[in-house]
Amino acid sequence: MKRKSKRVLFFLRKGKLLKNGEAPICMRLTVDGRMCDILIKRSIAVEQWNQTKECAKGQGRNAEELNRYIESIRVKLYQVHRELEEKGKLITAERIKNIYEGKEENRQTLLQLFAEHNAQCKALIGKGFAPKTVMRFESTYRYILEFMQGKYHVSDIALNELAPAFVHDFETFLKTVKSCAQNAANTRLKILKKLMRIALENDLLKKSPFVGYKFKYHETNPDFLTMEEIQRIASKKITIRCIEQVRDVFVFQCFTGLSFGDVAQLSFEHLVIGT
Repeated sequence: MKRKSKRVLFFLRKGKLLKNGEAPICMRLTVDGRMCDILIKRSIAVEQWNQTKECAKGQGRNAEELNRYIESIRVKLYQVHRELEEKGKLITAERIKNIYEGKEENRQTLLQLFAEHNAQCKALIGKGFAPKTVMRFESTYRYILEFMQGKYHVSDIALNELAPAFVHDFETFLKTVKSCAQNAANTRLKILKKLMRIALENDLLKKSPFVGYKFKYHETNPDFLTMEEIQRIASKKITIRCIEQVRDVFVFQCFTGLSFGDVAQLSFEHLVIGT
């Protein structure tokens, strides 16, 4: 896996002084350009802080204790980063922050949400969802899993770790690895966007990775069969029974306008004799 660039910076929040006149000390963790801030529950007088060295000035007992505390946090963060690298897990600033704050186990992941969504839709087949639609959901789940394993070497990702780059990289994966045309890729991406909407509505996600993303469409100009061509297909002598049945279903669709999914759901109870 490509090594992630990281930086830890300690600074004062001078615009939010405490009642005692001291400024809270904040830690900024940056991983590959994405950052998050953490208050370390310590404060200091502004004039006693050395921003260049990111530590307290002087050699007094309070300054030494504060500096040791800051250094222990820095060491812990680098340990978390190294452990994630050794385990081959996705490394983000948000994830390191969650582990540092003890919140790692409570996070909701993308594929957990996706699996719950697919299970609900599968239970509603025939009651609002067609089998083909559910199959598309399930194949998109497999595509995302394959994409993450190949791109990030992980089998899942926390929802709050999703960034716009994830969407763009997944689109590239669909077009290259899965050979999807633009409109076909849009279908998969819209399923992912639907999941992000569900996550937002349930407070599982702060910001959608689709913010600023614009779907691109390619105009298609399908050729239509003429009535003469349909009649030639309908009257064609076919000796293979299964092929003949496929032809009959196709001609039936041409004259009724029903989709294949609708035709597949037809039964004798839908037939009406007479006018």
